[in-house]
Amino acid sequence: MFDLHRLRLLRELKHRGTLAAVAAALSYAPSSVSQQLSQLESEVGVPLLEPVGRRVRLTEQAEILVAHTEAVLERLERAEADIATSLTDLTGTLRVASFQTAALTLVPTALGLLRDLHPHLRVHVTHMEPERALSALQARDFDLVLAEEYPGNPDPRPAELEQEDLLDDPLRLAVPGAGGGPGGRAGGGPGTETPMAALRSLADHPWVMEPEGTAARRWAMSLCRSAGFEPDVRFDTTDLLFHLRLVEQDHAAAFLPDLLWNGRPATVALRPLPRGQRTRRIFTVVRRGRSRHPAVLACRAALLRAVALRTARDGTAAR
Repeated sequence: MFDLHRLRLLRELKHRGTLAAVAAALSYAPSSVSQQLSQLESEVGVPLLEPVGRRVRLTEQAEILVAHTEAVLERLERAEADIATSLTDLTGTLRVASFQTAALTLVPTALGLLRDLHPHLRVHVTHMEPERALSALQARDFDLVLAEEYPGNPDPRPAELEQEDLLDDPLRLAVPGAGGGPGGRAGGGPGTETPMAALRSLADHPWVMEPEGTAARRWAMSLCRSAGFEPDVRFDTTDLLFHLRLVEQDHAAAFLPDLLWNGRPATVALRPLPRGQRTRRIFTVVRRGRSRHPAVLACRAALLRAVALRTARDGTAAR
């Protein structure tokens, strides 16, 4: 019988990449992690790690062990969910990661709903971009992640993760120096200007985009290139409020999602994007073994309710 604690350390190494990262995440000394994995190798009877430069990687046999460990941990999470379901009061801590615009607009409303329905549930929220948060979810640092997917840029999702849609969030071209005000959100340029022409008109203007390596940056670059130009990206940040300030003060063009406005009038001129590029998908992601836990179910229900309340509010404001 293999030691489960040591198996979990091996699994952590697969997800975190280095012994130092495993040690930091679990508050161990790196030497202690190394010693535990050496003992696991003795239990299994085959090498589990092989050196690659100054790092190590898992052997084929270690990968087999990690796959079985994932299955065991999933069953344990399901057992925890069953126990929580049998109780009359929802307690404990739910760990959530969210990107900025969802954290600003949907999460506070969902937290209020959860507080009213489950006052003994503690919700811990971390602002983190999906690229990092999904890896952390697999490493069991979070229980639920709010994520986004841009048009034509679907990311592969591991089989052990489950998605649930929240909403489709419109994306628009934010035009610097053109003013905003009522009607700006749906406004277009001159009647003869097509979305692609509006995009091309900003080919020589500075741009603000999210950093290299993010899904938002890949989508934005692809969209500009499809319009026939390489954007002059002078500012990169995940802070979309900073994107907005740069557009407002005529420093940069940008692509902004409607969720950023949170029911308020747009403060910059917005143009529609070409068809097929007009919305991003926002969804929640959980581990398969955690998906039926009552705290996860309650959080997903609260987020869906927050979306419904926002839609109703925006619809009323439009009238």
